[in-house]
Amino acid sequence: MDFSPFFVSIRVAILATFITFFLGVFSANFVYKLKRGKGMIDSIFTLPMILPPTVVGFFLLLIFGRNGLIGGLLHQIGVQIVFTWYGAVVASTVVAFPLMYRTTRGAFEQVDQNIIHAAETLGFSRSKIFWRIKVPMAKSGILAGTVLAFARALGEFGATIMLAGNIPGRTQTMAIAVFSAASANNRELAFTWVVILSLISFGTIVMMNRLSDSNKNNKKRRKDFG
Repeated sequence: MDFSPFFVSIRVAILATFITFFLGVFSANFVYKLKRGKGMIDSIFTLPMILPPTVVGFFLLLIFGRNGLIGGLLHQIGVQIVFTWYGAVVASTVVAFPLMYRTTRGAFEQVDQNIIHAAETLGFSRSKIFWRIKVPMAKSGILAGTVLAFARALGEFGATIMLAGNIPGRTQTMAIAVFSAASANNRELAFTWVVILSLISFGTIVMMNRLSDSNKNNKKRRKDFG
């Protein structure tokens, strides 16, 4: 059995989660502080979660293809995104981003504003408030969003196969391997990959539940202490 889809999936998911983490946290903080246009920008950031993955993949092809705005510029410097594992990373990042963004924004909205105002009164800079107060207080939500983003990136199929293709050993992820095996009527191989993905998804749910329980217990302790 060729385990390359597993390693491709893990590599793509880890890098996509790393990128999504920072994009999601900073985007959530940006939208959270907006006074106007919040609904419109929030809708744009959430759109990849609502659209069918193949539609997302088609838009990515238009953007990163040789004739696309970004793809054309990258092609001039010898960088190709389409049909490479970089394309798989891009697709997974775009699809996983809304989960990270929405979860983190929700966590920021739960932060006690009285603490933020007190820090501003004491002369804390915005960056110090962000890193020392908001992020630590929203830690459980941010971690939950990271786990969800990783799971979504790991199981991404539609946008990935549109942008990165199905190249064994290079862009074929576990989700694509299931499709390929099923198309070739190799049910045993397809079932194997399904079991592996299901186990990882189950582990993600367990981790999510533990993070949620930990968050509830911490809030209860703070309430009892107060």
